[in-house]
Amino acid sequence: MTSPPDRHSPPPRAIGVIPTRLDSVRFPRKALADATGLPLVVHVLEQARRAQSLARVVVAAPDEAILEVVRRHGGEAVATRLDHPNGTSRIAEAIEQLLPGGDPSAIVVNIQGDEPLIDPRHIDLAVERLEQDADAGMSTLVCPFTADEDADDPNLVKAVVATSGRALYFSRSKVPHQRDAADPPPARYRHLGLYAYRRQVLAQLAGLSESPLERAERLEQLRALEHGIAIAVGVVDSAEGGIDTPAQYEAFVARWRSRR
Repeated sequence: MTSPPDRHSPPPRAIGVIPTRLDSVRFPRKALADATGLPLVVHVLEQARRAQSLARVVVAAPDEAILEVVRRHGGEAVATRLDHPNGTSRIAEAIEQLLPGGDPSAIVVNIQGDEPLIDPRHIDLAVERLEQDADAGMSTLVCPFTADEDADDPNLVKAVVATSGRALYFSRSKVPHQRDAADPPPARYRHLGLYAYRRQVLAQLAGLSESPLERAERLEQLRALEHGIAIAVGVVDSAEGGIDTPAQYEAFVARWRSRR
C-alpha cells in the first residue's frame, strides 16, 4: 500500500484550488454552514493549507458571499462564472485567472469544498504520484472498503487499479465482479474525490464534451480514461468522507466539538 510522503518533502510545488458554490442541491448554502464557528469552506481551506506540497491554496466560487467570507478569514478567493457544469471546469477558469500564460506542466490539485476533515498528507500523495509518473496526465486516490461500507452502494464509487499503479476503470457498480464465490475476494477500492492535474490536461478536460461512459455512470473521471489520459493512483489506508446532507454536517459538528 502506498504511504503518504514524509514531512521532509520537497519545497511546495503545486497549487490547490477548492471549487465550491452556494446552490448545492442536497444541502443549499453548505459552504457557509458555520455551527462550529467557522464556515465549512474555511475548515477545508485550513486543512488544505497544511499540505506540504501546496505553495498556494485558493477558493474558486461564483458567489460573492463565499468570496467575502474566505477573504475575511485570511484566505485567497477568485470569482468564477456561475454556469460551470462541474468543478473541473470551474478550476480551469480559476487557473487561467491565477496563472495566465503559466507553465503548462504545473500541477493543480482539485480539493473538494465539502471535506473539512481531508488529510493534508493525502493531498501530498496525489501530487507525489503525479510527479512519479511522467506519462500520467492526472492522479487520484483510493482506499480499501471498510467492513461497514456497502460495496453495492452506487453512491460509493469503485476503482479498479492496474499493477502499474494506474486506474483501469471507475464504476458505481460492484467491480471487479467475483464470478466464483469459492475464489479469494478481489481487492476492491473506494474512490476518493481528490485529483491532481497537469495544467495542460486540466484545460484539455475542461474543453472536452461529456463522454459516453461518463454519461452512463455520471462519473467525470471516465472522460479522462475514454480520451486516453492516464490516471496515476495512490492508495491510502482510509479517508474521511465529504458532507452532502445536513445530517452529515451535524455529525461533523458533533465530532468537531468533541475534540475541543
